[in-house]
Amino acid sequence: MSNRRDFIKKSALGTIAITTALGYNGFAANKEDEKENKTKGDKKQKKPIIISTWNHGLPANQESWKQLKAGKPALDAIEAGMKIPEADPNVRSVGYGGYPDREGKVTLDACIMDHNSNCGSVCFLQNIMHPISVAKLVLQKTPHVMLAGQGALQFALSEGFKEENLLTLESEKDWKKWLEDSKYKPVINIENHDTISMLMLDQDGNLAGGCTTSGAAWKMHGRVGDSPIIGAGLFLDNEVGAAAATGLGEAVIRTAGSAMVVELMRQGKSPFDACKEITERIYNKHKNHKDMEYLQVGFIALNKNGQYAGYSLRSGFNYAVSDDQKGHRMEDAKFKMSWDK
Repeated sequence: MSNRRDFIKKSALGTIAITTALGYNGFAANKEDEKENKTKGDKKQKKPIIISTWNHGLPANQESWKQLKAGKPALDAIEAGMKIPEADPNVRSVGYGGYPDREGKVTLDACIMDHNSNCGSVCFLQNIMHPISVAKLVLQKTPHVMLAGQGALQFALSEGFKEENLLTLESEKDWKKWLEDSKYKPVINIENHDTISMLMLDQDGNLAGGCTTSGAAWKMHGRVGDSPIIGAGLFLDNEVGAAAATGLGEAVIRTAGSAMVVELMRQGKSPFDACKEITERIYNKHKNHKDMEYLQVGFIALNKNGQYAGYSLRSGFNYAVSDDQKGHRMEDAKFKMSWDK
């Protein structure tokens, strides 16, 4: 694709205000910045608190917060929040309006996990508006963790979900334009790939998390990324903390990214240090890899004390935070390098 790298960089950075982020010299924050990130959240348990990825995490957080304050269980609150971007046609990487695969099909992945390590997941699901709701029912009503493809669709229909066309006119137009210059190669394009992942510490001090996405734009039909995979796109241990990923799913899967972030927190690392170390690990494994030209990964993490952080390989990643102390806001993640490095 012509000017592919420039297009990727502009798209990846275009979802947020990056003036501050691009002021860095291309590498991670200095020691004072790292100290600030290590200590976010009081040492005493701060609850409830919600963090989620990207700008569309803010309205999701707001709805989840509303549900928590109304006394709803954590999984119900996560589901309610994530249904907001899933149903928003302007969020082009989640649910309705998401970019399709190379065949013009919108395929969806989602997972959810509670403080008892119960999990539910769906992948390669088509024509269902809210995959996060289906994933929650997999957790609640089946003996399984993941349902895929036609099996996931069959289960959703049996639970009363209705099939809908999720390919909007705008996404169909963009797909047809992409077809004009595309070459059918098994290479992930990330023109718009901003998964929403959410982590929550509820009023009782219990952790929960969820993730939902339509995946990488123009992916091969049948491709599944990290988002529905427990241990890759999402993981939590209620004794320790929770983590979730965004970006190129293949790179996260190769390193069991979110599970590794939680394991480092178990060993005593702060959320910031844990996210940073696994991002560095991904970089070291991919610096000579064919994906490196367009590789972006980011993590968010939340521990049992309410401390949180985000960190990404390249600039441009931000996340939403909600708590009683400062309300709802966006925060920019620290990063290893700028896109021009």
